[in-house]
Amino acid sequence: MNIVFLGTGTSQGVPMIGCDCAVCSSEDPKNTRYRSHAHVQMGGLDIQIDAAPEFRIQAIKYRIPKVDIAILTHGHADHILGFDDLRRYCDQRDGDAIPVYSTQEGLDRLQAIYPYAIRERPAIRGYPAFSPKLMPRRLDLEPHGVIHSTLQAHGPLQTLGLVFEETGTGKRLAYYTDCAGITPEAANLARGADIAVLDGLRSQEHPSHMNTVQACAAAAEIGAQRSYLIHMTHEIDHEVAEKQLPENVYYSYDGLRLEV
Repeated sequence: MNIVFLGTGTSQGVPMIGCDCAVCSSEDPKNTRYRSHAHVQMGGLDIQIDAAPEFRIQAIKYRIPKVDIAILTHGHADHILGFDDLRRYCDQRDGDAIPVYSTQEGLDRLQAIYPYAIRERPAIRGYPAFSPKLMPRRLDLEPHGVIHSTLQAHGPLQTLGLVFEETGTGKRLAYYTDCAGITPEAANLARGADIAVLDGLRSQEHPSHMNTVQACAAAAEIGAQRSYLIHMTHEIDHEVAEKQLPENVYYSYDGLRLEV
């Protein structure tokens, strides 16, 4: 199993429009962050987690070969506005719709933004087609693996927390973005994972995201072999801030590919 981080920033991205702070002006490529989304390959299955507005750019750059299923963690713009670019992967499926799993809120947003694509086959060749499905607590994708899900608070919304478990290797990957904290259920579900990806917005507290201290506490509770923080603002200077993290906790960056 592997994961590639196609974007690791917030809804505003980094550099931010009209900002000339040290991070936004940095020449360190790890300080350039598109909006957060990722691609997981599990037992030969290609799974897209969210699709930010920059999805097409990153899919070409990092050679995403196919999308078998997509998961929308929630319907905020920075996670959903790249879904139209999945149309190319529908072509590769000979026009079969891509299953999109989400919460009811996420599916309602998918319907509202892409009404022309909610169908089993594209209206015209080259158009996207999505088959919306409520994400179950356990999505059995054998012989490839299983995806477990849990709900987590993100302001007034609930977002999907995901734990991928590959059948052939037994490897486990937790992906918890856009959450104000991890619940006991989420911690138990992810405990002992090989890799945990955790929302880590900034050093200051935030009402709907974990800050760095909270994310590091969550990493310690889960006890993954390695934990990576995601969804960072321009307040995080990668090289400087990573030196302040505890052992086995790191900042992710766009283009980072991890073998699980």
